[in-house]
Amino acid sequence: MAKKDGVDPHRRTTDDDVERVPKAIYEKELYRLQAELVELQEWVRLEGQRLVILFEGRDAAGKGSTIKRVTQYLNPRVASIVALPTPTDRQRSQWYFQRYVENFPAAGEIKLFDRSWYNRAGVERVMGFCTPDEYRRFLHQAPIFERLLVEDGIILRKYWFSVSDAEQERRFRSRMHDPMRQWKLSPMDMESITRWEDYSRAKDEMLVHTDIPESPWYVIEADDKRRARLNMIHHFLSTIPYFAAMRPPLELPTRPHSTGYERPPRELSHYVPDHAADVIAKHEKSGGKGGKGK
Repeated sequence: MAKKDGVDPHRRTTDDDVERVPKAIYEKELYRLQAELVELQEWVRLEGQRLVILFEGRDAAGKGSTIKRVTQYLNPRVASIVALPTPTDRQRSQWYFQRYVENFPAAGEIKLFDRSWYNRAGVERVMGFCTPDEYRRFLHQAPIFERLLVEDGIILRKYWFSVSDAEQERRFRSRMHDPMRQWKLSPMDMESITRWEDYSRAKDEMLVHTDIPESPWYVIEADDKRRARLNMIHHFLSTIPYFAAMRPPLELPTRPHSTGYERPPRELSHYVPDHAADVIAKHEKSGGKGGKGK
């Protein structure tokens, strides 16, 4: 994972050699893996486990979309996403790791960090948002901090999403022209293009200091988002010693007979207008054919 002759091994100037996973194969395997995630969730909940997953990497590397697929069928009371905003002045005066610890799981919970304390080793380091002393202190403390977490019984997994410069730029341009995704772009994203090698050097140094046996880094090649999601979820499941936890059996009770309840007249309630009916009527009037929903 280290550079050779100053070249980032994860930097590819073309993505022509990336074999895309066919959609049908992707969807079938994703669904199978998501079913396994539901089983893992029940193991975490019933066994009182504490699980933390870190998602780090380049801007537009696909971290957020992978997190969505991981949590799609999970109970939000068990598995929740942590995406912290810029720290307040009060938080800046605290121990650096403190605001992250406040979001750690209790027994039976999973926390997925969409970026984490490694902001200090990446954007803060490159953009000058921390002092050299704060940065060096972080590289010293992070391995100690993570060893303490693991020793206390927290299951910690760290994933770095790697994307080529060409693919990153393609995704940025796609977002610029998509009104539904323009909010994903920021001036900081634009800086990541001009500071590509600075981020590469920061990532390399981060890995040297924090890729430890107790909490190693796992790198995901993410030029193909479908492949990255499948690879990440499959690997993650393979590293957790979960098993099919036995849930208490449930039986659907028999609905009791009516005791004379009568529903109040509809005109006494404020019903939402049937917009869907208007859409269907407009569609049929324009000559479209209505289809049955799944």
